[in-house]
Amino acid sequence: MASSPKAPVLGGAKQQEVSLEASVFAVGVKPHLLHETVRAELNAARAGTRGAKTRGLVAGGRSKPWRQKGTGRARAGTTRAPHWTGGGVAFLPGMSNFEVKVNRKARRAALRGALSDHATKGTLAILDSSGFDEPSTRKAAGLLAGWGDRPTLVVVTEGEDVLVKSFRNLEKVLVTPPSELEVALLLWARSLVVSEAALPLVLARAGAAVEEAAQ
Repeated sequence: MASSPKAPVLGGAKQQEVSLEASVFAVGVKPHLLHETVRAELNAARAGTRGAKTRGLVAGGRSKPWRQKGTGRARAGTTRAPHWTGGGVAFLPGMSNFEVKVNRKARRAALRGALSDHATKGTLAILDSSGFDEPSTRKAAGLLAGWGDRPTLVVVTEGEDVLVKSFRNLEKVLVTPPSELEVALLLWARSLVVSEAALPLVLARAGAAVEEAAQ
């Protein structure tokens, strides 16, 4: 069994480290799972909406452009027919579905791999919120200035409003709740900060020691 990795605690009264769950933060990284999961996450963010109008939706063209006979031109009933410039579309493109299916077991394995990569590289820290009595962007900037590289991903619970307000205005810092933590965000970030309150939720999202990594 892999030994438990450690992560520094930011914001505490003294320098200390905490042991992390080995089943989540000390597993092997499988690039193919990371690729499949990130592809699925990015595709899920695509709306799949494409705008087009039929001849009935295009503005104008209610009257005949010219009389039926005697002009020498082809008969026409509207200027909004598909073969006219500015006319409607004959065969509209349908709604696109870019969904890529990745089962839950594989998603959790990919999430554990991305978390383990940060723990192995030493780019993961735990945030002690006791030092934040009120929102302070300056204090948040001071914590990150002495640790880690940007961009930084900060994971806090939805109830930790003080931390959200302290970190959200920092440049190249993204604040997200555990429920929205994705593999793509973890790979985007060069450093990861997780609050003490959010850590159990991150473990639950990664399926701590419940499932083995997908092969």
